[in-house]
Amino acid sequence: MAYRLCCLTSVLALSAGLAQADTFNRIASFPTHLNIGSGDQAVETSAEIIAATADGMTLVYTDSPLGVIGRIDITDPANPTPLGNVDVNGEPTSVGIVGNVAFVGVNTSESYTAPSGRLAAVNIETGEELASCELPGQPDSIAVAKDGSFVAVAIENERDEDLGDGRTGQLPAGALSLVQIADGVADCGTLINVAMTDLAEISPEDPEPEFVDINSAGDVIVSMQENNHMVVVGRDGVIKNHFSAGTVDLENIDATDERAALLFTESQSDLPREPDAVKWIDDTHFATANEGDMDGGTRGWTIFNVDGTVVYDAGTSFEYAVIQAGHYPDKRSDSKGVEPESIENATFGDTPMVFVGAERASMVGVYDVSDLSAPVLTQLLPSGIGPEGYVAIPSRNLLVSANEVDLIEDGGVRSHVMIFEYSDADATYPMITSAGADSLIGWGALSGLAAVDDTTLVAVNDSFYSYQPTIFTVDVSATPAQIVTATPVTRAGYPAQKMDMEGIAVDGQGGYWIASEGRIDRNVPHAIYHVDADGAIDQEIGLPNALLGVQKRFGFEGITVVGDTLWMAVQREWEDDAAGLAKLVAYNFETEEWGAVHYPLETPATGWIGLSEIVAQGDYVYLLERDNQIGANAVVKQITRVSLDQMVPAPLGGDLPVVTKEVVRDLLPDLTSTGGYVLDKVEGLTFTPNGTAYVVTDNDGVDDHSGETMFWALDGLDD
Repeated sequence: MAYRLCCLTSVLALSAGLAQADTFNRIASFPTHLNIGSGDQAVETSAEIIAATADGMTLVYTDSPLGVIGRIDITDPANPTPLGNVDVNGEPTSVGIVGNVAFVGVNTSESYTAPSGRLAAVNIETGEELASCELPGQPDSIAVAKDGSFVAVAIENERDEDLGDGRTGQLPAGALSLVQIADGVADCGTLINVAMTDLAEISPEDPEPEFVDINSAGDVIVSMQENNHMVVVGRDGVIKNHFSAGTVDLENIDATDERAALLFTESQSDLPREPDAVKWIDDTHFATANEGDMDGGTRGWTIFNVDGTVVYDAGTSFEYAVIQAGHYPDKRSDSKGVEPESIENATFGDTPMVFVGAERASMVGVYDVSDLSAPVLTQLLPSGIGPEGYVAIPSRNLLVSANEVDLIEDGGVRSHVMIFEYSDADATYPMITSAGADSLIGWGALSGLAAVDDTTLVAVNDSFYSYQPTIFTVDVSATPAQIVTATPVTRAGYPAQKMDMEGIAVDGQGGYWIASEGRIDRNVPHAIYHVDADGAIDQEIGLPNALLGVQKRFGFEGITVVGDTLWMAVQREWEDDAAGLAKLVAYNFETEEWGAVHYPLETPATGWIGLSEIVAQGDYVYLLERDNQIGANAVVKQITRVSLDQMVPAPLGGDLPVVTKEVVRDLLPDLTSTGGYVLDKVEGLTFTPNGTAYVVTDNDGVDDHSGETMFWALDGLDD
């Protein structure tokens, strides 16, 4: 039995292994806390909306937690350097640039009922504030005219979501402000306000303008997200047109989050698009990212004609491509799924493109929009957590994403700005996808790996998907590697419960051995399972009392077969282990005898160090050893090996021999090879019969994680 969902068209060229002639690849990641300089970097920062100077050499982004705009020198885009922050005396919400001046929307509101704000003009080089225009309320998005003649500001006056069931209808009403630019600086005396009331069917008294953009003719497009309405305004402030953004019916989606499973079998009808970001593609067409906020969110994006006609709607195709890339955020299933929030457009070479950012999936979709009625998704790019804003710099073949989430309080990854370069190089991401064409396989949180033959691997997911333990079959002859089937692990015909699969090994007869890491605080036992080729559990091996009496939470993290013996790596020390010594546990499935040896762990600089995998190859067992750190804090991510001559298990409960390890691969260079930060969980390792090693990282089911999964081959590791 395999999880399959019918009727998916091929939505991503990469899923079919097609070569890309011109591609984007990430070349650098800049953590925003570097802009604090000598100050306290252990504070929350964020990169939200971002803009570039005309020469493409300097980036400016809004940092709401710090109340600043940050500046980055990208003269060498592969090596961005900090230029420091500029305090704007309020919460910066958006930024646009004309010449060497940044125009910043600054929220100074005391409350939802007393909104206020200003438009600040800041010299980018010196940080000097050149002008400040008081606005009639709380600014959200701003845009500058392409000729640099005026600025448009969406005055949102957002609602209090804790009042009135979180719905619109809360005054004061929002509006659109237009400010002329004179001599490169905002001329506050020219400010005009355009009323947006009495336009939308939803809360006509309370428009909440969300995002603005200006085309080359000077027309402003305004999205009113909660009102599900679009408005076109001339540069003179006259409303030229307005219309509903409409609704969409979605089928075969996951609309329930509490199942901890990827089951795309539900539907939703008459969902309002509720667009967030909007960008003109040309003077008569614009694109929207349909994030949703109050009642809607259609998990996709749309191209409209200025007359209100829908030229193209992505439907579920964008989300399906994200699912295939392993970035689907299951915990957001009941709330807008991948949540497209950002949109950008530019022409690279001769190709007009639209870039769609999925906030919750942390991905960027690259579309060729040469045919506006039939855009083609050509790439999916990995981003940091929570991409909020983008800027394209076609003159330098660059795309930049601003990623707002900073997990400093949880010891996680920091907020980043990421830089992508357009070139004729092969695409480096995604490294693994699931099959396209007529099936849809959801996946994530990959842990153990095992090789079936030279071109076929199997992988398992961990307990993040507690209601969907699955064995994935991976075709590594495809580019990128492709998950072609997903076989559920079952007990008595139902998805097996109380499992945390962290290791898998082939039994040589079509079945598998699986190591399950227990969670004694959740009544999940440490155990070994044997499953048949269909995934059905036919044998369960519990731990002996000698192990149960000393068990801790961090248990088996890999399993391998050596003759008649199963070897399992225990991630960290248990109660009877000295500091720095983790058990490699042996179980002879013929004699049913248990034993173990001790493995010496590295000493952690920060956090802890443990084992993630064990696999036998030739005269050695190879292990993944890693710390639990991410980004710049990561120190130990490595492959080691121990000679099989030393793998002689001693009886449990007594002194165990300590094996000698050899470090054969430092994985830190591999983990930074695609221009990103170091991912935490290097989880799976295996060797094919021809000696090629494969490594995979665990993306935590895209929960407080970018969703990025690295999967790559290493030749000659067993020399």
